[in-house]
Amino acid sequence: MPAKGARRSNLESVEHDNTKPPYYLTLAELKLLSIAGVGFFLDAYDLFVINPVATMLQYRLYGSGTLPAGLQGLLKAGANIGSVIGQFLFGYLADALGRKAIYGKELMLIIFATIMCITTPTGSLAPNSCLIYLTIFRIILGIGVGGDYPMSASVTSDRASIRKRGTMLAYIFSNQGWGSLVGSLATIVVLSAYKHVMNDEDETSKVDGVWRIVVGLSLIPAFGTLYQRLTLPESKRFEDSQNPNLSAMELGHPNDSVEEKADNDQVVREEEVKKEAHFREFLVYFSEWRHAKILIGTCVCWFLLDIAFYGINLNQNVVLTEIGFAGKTGTDWEKLFKISTGNIIITVLGFVPGYYATVLLIETLGRKWIQIQGFLLAALFLAILAGKFTSLSKPGFIVCFSLLQFFFNFGANTTSYCYPAEVFPTKFKGFAHGLSAAAGKAGAIISALAFNSLTDDIGTPNVLWIFVGCCAAGAFFTLLLPEVRGRDPDEVLAQEIAAERR
Repeated sequence: MPAKGARRSNLESVEHDNTKPPYYLTLAELKLLSIAGVGFFLDAYDLFVINPVATMLQYRLYGSGTLPAGLQGLLKAGANIGSVIGQFLFGYLADALGRKAIYGKELMLIIFATIMCITTPTGSLAPNSCLIYLTIFRIILGIGVGGDYPMSASVTSDRASIRKRGTMLAYIFSNQGWGSLVGSLATIVVLSAYKHVMNDEDETSKVDGVWRIVVGLSLIPAFGTLYQRLTLPESKRFEDSQNPNLSAMELGHPNDSVEEKADNDQVVREEEVKKEAHFREFLVYFSEWRHAKILIGTCVCWFLLDIAFYGINLNQNVVLTEIGFAGKTGTDWEKLFKISTGNIIITVLGFVPGYYATVLLIETLGRKWIQIQGFLLAALFLAILAGKFTSLSKPGFIVCFSLLQFFFNFGANTTSYCYPAEVFPTKFKGFAHGLSAAAGKAGAIISALAFNSLTDDIGTPNVLWIFVGCCAAGAFFTLLLPEVRGRDPDEVLAQEIAAERR
C-alpha cells in the first residue's frame, strides 16, 4: 500500500530538473492547471456572454424596445457583486478550514446558478421580473466565480515549485482569454444554427433558445472538473503551515522536508487544519506596516486596474462602433452576428497574446517590472485613444486598442492575480488573495455602474482620461510591492519568527 505522501505526489510539483524552461509543463502540472484553470475560463466566458445575452433578452422580452437602464446595469453587474462576496468568503474559508475542505464547493455554486439561469421563465413572468430572476442567480453565480480566485490561486501556489510558480499562475489566469474567445465562437455557432428560423422565417423570439444554449454550454467544463476538485488532496505546504511544531527551516522549505511522517504527526496536522482560522492572528500579522503595505499594494493595484480594464471591456459597444461591428443595421439576427464577430476580433487581437507573453516572460522579467510597464503602457494607449478619439482612423483605432489590450494582459491584469498568491505566507494567503481580488471587483462594479452615466455627462474621451489616471496611479502603488521572483513567503515568515525569538 503506498504511503500517504506518495498518494499526493502526482500533484505535488516538486521539481528537481532546472534545465527546462519554466513554461515547460509536466503531466502532473498540466493536470493541476486543467483542474484550476476552468474557473477562469468560466469567469471570462460569463463576462463575455452577458453582453450578447442582454441583447437577446431585449429582442425576446421587449421586442423593439430597450432593456430598462437600471435593470440592465444590475444584470451586467450582478456577477461582479456576487464575486466580491465569494472572494471574501472562500478566501477566509480556504485558510480557516483548509483548501481540501472547501475546493470544489465554489464550482458547485457555479453549476447550480448556471442551471437556474437557463431556467428563466421568459414565457410566464413579466419582462422586468425575468431580468430580476436572472440577476439573482447571476449574483449566486458570481459568488462561485469569485470564490474560485483565492481557491485556485492558493491550490496552485501551494503546489508549485518556486522556480515556476509565477508561470503556473499565469497559465491558469490565461484561461480568461480562452473563455472569452470560446464564448464568442459559441455564440456565432449557435446563432448560425438558428439563422433560418430567426432570419429567414422572421421568428426573432427563437433567440430565447440561443442564449440558453450559449449559457448552458459552460456546464460542460464545469462538470468535467468537479470530481477532480472535490477529491484533490490537501497540499503538504498548507499542512505544514498549520503545524506549530515545525521548525523555521521546515516552514521555509516545506517541499524539501521528508514526505513520509509518523501517523501520529499526520493526525496532529489534520487536527490543525480543521481548526477555525485565527482571525486575530491575521490582524496581528497585517498590523505591522511591512506586511500591511504589501496588502495595501495588492488591493489598490487590483482596484485601479479593474476600473480601467472592466470600464473598457464591459462597454465594448464603443469599440465595436469604431471598428464597424456594432450591429446597428440589418435584421436582429444580423446585428447579433456582427456584434459576436467583432468580439472575436477584439479577443484575438489583444486578449490572448498578452496572456502568453506573460507566461513566457514572467520568470525572466519578474512581476514588478511587468506590472509597472503594463500600467504605464496601458496609460499611454488610453491617452492616445482619449486625445484622438474623434480623429483617429479606423486602422489606427484598431492598432491602438489591440496594444491596449495586449499590455493590460502582459501587465497588471495578470500580475495583480499572481502577486497575492506569491507574496503572502501560506497561512494567510487565501484570505489576503480574497481581499485583493474583492478590491479589484469593487473597481469593476464602480466602473460598470458609472461608465454609461459618466459618458453621458462628460463624454467618452474624458472617461478614458480617468482610466489613464487609474493606470498611472497603479504603477505608483506597485512600488509598495517587493519582487517575488524566487521569493518564498513561508521562508520569509520563518526568518521573521526566528528573529523575534532571538
